Amino acid sequence: MADFFDVPQIQFEGSKSRNPLAFKHYNPEETVGGKTMREHLRFASPFWHTMRGTGADPFGVGTMQMPWDDGSDSIENALRRVDVFFEFLNKCQIDFYCWHDRDIAPERGTISESHAALGEVVDYLEKLQAEHGKKLLWGTACLFGHPRYGQGAATSPYLDVYAYAAAQVRKALECTNRLGGEGYVFWGGREGYSTLINTNMKKELDHLGAFLHMAVDYKKEIGFKGPFYIEPKPQEPTTHQYDSDAAACLNFLREYGLMEHFKLNLETNHATLAGHTMQHELRVAADAGALGSVDANEGTANCGWDTDEFPTDLYLTTSVMYEVLRAGGFTTGGLNFDAKRRRDSFEPLDLFHAHIAGMDTFARGLKIAHAIIEDGRLDDFVTQRYATWDSDLGKKVESGKASLAELEAHAIAKGEPNIQSGRQEMLEALVNQFI
Repeated sequence: MADFFDVPQIQFEGSKSRNPLAFKHYNPEETVGGKTMREHLRFASPFWHTMRGTGADPFGVGTMQMPWDDGSDSIENALRRVDVFFEFLNKCQIDFYCWHDRDIAPERGTISESHAALGEVVDYLEKLQAEHGKKLLWGTACLFGHPRYGQGAATSPYLDVYAYAAAQVRKALECTNRLGGEGYVFWGGREGYSTLINTNMKKELDHLGAFLHMAVDYKKEIGFKGPFYIEPKPQEPTTHQYDSDAAACLNFLREYGLMEHFKLNLETNHATLAGHTMQHELRVAADAGALGSVDANEGTANCGWDTDEFPTDLYLTTSVMYEVLRAGGFTTGGLNFDAKRRRDSFEPLDLFHAHIAGMDTFARGLKIAHAIIEDGRLDDFVTQRYATWDSDLGKKVESGKASLAELEAHAIAKGEPNIQSGRQEMLEALVNQFI
């Protein structure tokens, strides 16, 4: 395989290094809390942004230089992209990757022809995975890009579209399973509505529930062992997407009897668009036992669309890793850089600069979060704040055995409650000590 990047493998050189093509904080084999950074962070690169992102936006055409790509939909070009991608993964020391079916292989005139094209590329991916020791973090089907999905896929008003989407998911699941994928994602890019005037929302949600149950059945049939993930996002491209945030996804899964089969794949920029912090979304998922994987990026708080920037905010990465560590760490999930270079970072070398920045920022976040947890003062404060719930009455309430009459008697006996300061500023300063 020829080299497409005139770049050596990126190495850890420490915080004093001035080499822009070196890790300053990500040391893959450094141990943090009994596991290496490599094991904790499980970095992945997405084929769609890394190999297919052009830099186009609503006001201009693409700017990215990709000299290996001839712009055609040929299988030869698709396989060449795979070669470039695996060279990039090797040189960036990234162990995992993710794909949509239509990112890695061209769509043809019929579903059968598209299946065949995907199969050819998957053959090659399987070969290169074995040669380079890389793993598929998760696969998924692109059910939002083609015009047929303009009004939804699993929530389309049209049965023929619904069936086409089912065929596409069936093949993508087979390919994910064949490549040893550790999970499979459902992202409802157009599973929602632009207006309720022309929408039967109950019917669409029922159809979506049925679609996911069929996917669960097929997962069992082919012996796929990885979890399914749902990825929340509130809007864009639709006015409202049914998977709007973590809580809405969990409610949907409970209502349709799917909780045991799904976890959540959470993205920072989607949390921002939903009006939440990423820490909030992670906590909601973790408290429900449904924290699966993370699309690692960040957005612009004062911009109402999905900017998908590489994560460079230490407070963000610290809060993400704090929640991940509190939840017991990743198992099948990881940190997938669902992020794209800025439009003026158009040279191939910028792919390395962007990933190095994200990897170093998460490495620091991991070490800071671990140090905060080991220190114990933050957790001790929260435990003490809720200490009254350790009383007999508190335990009775939490077990569902208390009555309003008992609580009224307690309130009369105790009189006006004595409350303590929440010490928000003190705790924020405590976190700052570690950052």
